[in-house]
Amino acid sequence: MNFDNRSLITVLALTAAGLVGLAVEEGYCGNACPDPVKGKAVPTLGFGSTGRDITMSSTTTPPKALQRMLTDVQRFEGAIKQCVHVPLHQYEYDAYVNLAYNIGRGKSGVVDGFCESKRGGPSTLVARLNAYDYQGACDAILMWKKAGDVDCSVPGNKQCPGLWERRLRLHRQCLGPSANARPVPVIASEARQSTGVKP
Repeated sequence: MNFDNRSLITVLALTAAGLVGLAVEEGYCGNACPDPVKGKAVPTLGFGSTGRDITMSSTTTPPKALQRMLTDVQRFEGAIKQCVHVPLHQYEYDAYVNLAYNIGRGKSGVVDGFCESKRGGPSTLVARLNAYDYQGACDAILMWKKAGDVDCSVPGNKQCPGLWERRLRLHRQCLGPSANARPVPVIASEARQSTGVKP
């Protein structure tokens, strides 16, 4: 089978450019700030870090926040390597790590969300990827278009600024250097998430 010069996922790691891009997209909070969707119930600190040890009174510094982000990224990378079993291009891998980090941890830990659907079994993205449907997996990035119950892909929606643009950018990155020549796919009805189920 031809993998178009893709590398085994076990040898890949998030690039420095991928890490910087992730930090910029997440933004920095030196004092804990409420999650954009879940509010004060999920305080966010540093570069988008969450966890039981973070409260609304937590503080950090840029060096500490970067170290925490690196630790979190490594956990997400480990989880991705457990559920994805196909070779990837570096740009695909960086896009998936960024997406997984942004989706965040679920109830059972770092794996669900990106790897697992609420319905049970693999997420649509992971199922497509492990079936060697590389474009279909990249297209599935656009299925994560909601912040809570708000559809961020609706033009003019101001309740979730930047999320849809981030998904579009990750989609283009995932498709690779020729992505600018491809149209954005129409999201199929299975991806609408009107039931509140993650892809």
